[in-house]
Amino acid sequence: MRLATYRADNGPRLGIVRGEQIIDVAALAGFSHTTDMLSLIAEGPEGLARLRQALTAASDPAQRRLADVHLLAPIPRPRKNVFCMGRNYADHALEKGAAVPEDPIFFSKATTAVNGPYDPIVIDSTISDRLDWEVELGVIIGRAGKNIPAAQALDYIFGYTVINDVSARDLQARHKQWFKGKSLDGSCPMGPWIVTADEIPDPHALRLRLRVNGITKQEANTRLLIYKLPTIIEVLSAGLTLEPGDIIATGTPAGVGDARQPPEYLQPGDLVEAEVDGIGALRNPVIRAEAAGR
Repeated sequence: MRLATYRADNGPRLGIVRGEQIIDVAALAGFSHTTDMLSLIAEGPEGLARLRQALTAASDPAQRRLADVHLLAPIPRPRKNVFCMGRNYADHALEKGAAVPEDPIFFSKATTAVNGPYDPIVIDSTISDRLDWEVELGVIIGRAGKNIPAAQALDYIFGYTVINDVSARDLQARHKQWFKGKSLDGSCPMGPWIVTADEIPDPHALRLRLRVNGITKQEANTRLLIYKLPTIIEVLSAGLTLEPGDIIATGTPAGVGDARQPPEYLQPGDLVEAEVDGIGALRNPVIRAEAAGR
């Protein structure tokens, strides 16, 4: 099942994407109370099962053309920062001149960084002129857990999405850490929806790619992750409770702009497309802050 959040006249709505249509979840029998993605995730497997039953039973569900709605990030405002993995592909670690990490590297992106799948990435040259791209598989946690064993970790996943971990490389260098340079407003495009875990039989066999103006900059497969999802969840949850709706960005492969010779950075007028097979694609135009009214 593909689950999306879209903008409607009365605010964000939760929808089921089926083909080129989006179905309003709140209009299905028994789901008038489920108005957002976090509420649905919190209902657990039972909520998803009831949703599937309601969809099957609906003879003529309220729906609109997908092309006629404005998709938001599936979780427009997470309850917590987005958890992120650093240097989780060997080729990316090496292109950055770093050793392959002996243990998982974690950092986070602020909740205000979350951006829609087709919304602009805004460049404010007074803040940063070295914005870079990073396509990643995103994991959505579906149930609360602490000290989760690797053998059980996949049972805690609600679904998967696509993330572009947009990074201000000059801020990373200036502040000697990753949080500030990874957390500028709008620097976490996400979506275009969440694909539930049952539809992704092997999350370690997904091709990722990123294009700038139609030119492929990154292409890899999640089988190349150094730390696979069970290990990520086991290590992250050690002494730290993961909750329904938490988001994990699992790392990016080689091909980032900062490591190229000469370096390449996003420019106003660019179109960035980040894609993961079996899930979907983000398509974010790059604009100047003045054009965005900032």
